[in-house]
Amino acid sequence: MKEILKKLEKTLIVSCQAPINSPLHQPNIIAAIAQASINQKAAGVRIDTPSHVEATRQLMPDIPIIGLWKQQIPGYEVYITPRLQDAQAIAKAGADIIAIDATSRKRPEGETLSHLITKIHELGKLVMADVDTIENGLAAANAGVDLVGTTLYGYTSETQHLQPPGYSLLDDLVKQLDIPIICEGGIASPSMAQKSLDLGAYAVVVGTAITGIDLKVKDFRAVFP
Repeated sequence: MKEILKKLEKTLIVSCQAPINSPLHQPNIIAAIAQASINQKAAGVRIDTPSHVEATRQLMPDIPIIGLWKQQIPGYEVYITPRLQDAQAIAKAGADIIAIDATSRKRPEGETLSHLITKIHELGKLVMADVDTIENGLAAANAGVDLVGTTLYGYTSETQHLQPPGYSLLDDLVKQLDIPIICEGGIASPSMAQKSLDLGAYAVVVGTAITGIDLKVKDFRAVFP
């Protein structure tokens, strides 16, 4: 597992995802997008849903995969791999690192964050904590995660008034923790990725700016009559 982290140090990770109602939301298409990213020297990919992780792993047996499963569960705001069963499915599909929502929001089935992390480690997988604040980042580190990402900065009720990228959060996490800190969310250009590295990011995840065809076309279409 340490070798997986070493492969990601100071690198680009591409988030290969598509809206569920998009024709791109197909395992073989996501896997192809992931392969295109790796062909252009991305070091790893971040993939949602077990079938997409499995297709990507079959296509590329040796690349680092951060896997997650977005699940909308009534009554809960937590949606990134919220339950142990979701993490188990992602692990079985072939992810090396499992990303989980590590905010302080209520979790389904009364499961604690530390218990989820322990169980994922027992599967032989690393855990990436997607957080929104420095307090939740520190709590996740104390609970035993292997790396922390700024993924949810600007996407929770506590941070909805803030605009990603979470450079200030990144800076605080880098200064206060001695585990890898990943900058993710709102990275829209190479210069923004460079700034993340300058602030001490272990790696940078870029999604929409590279793979968000649906959203990009929608943005451009808005200027036409």
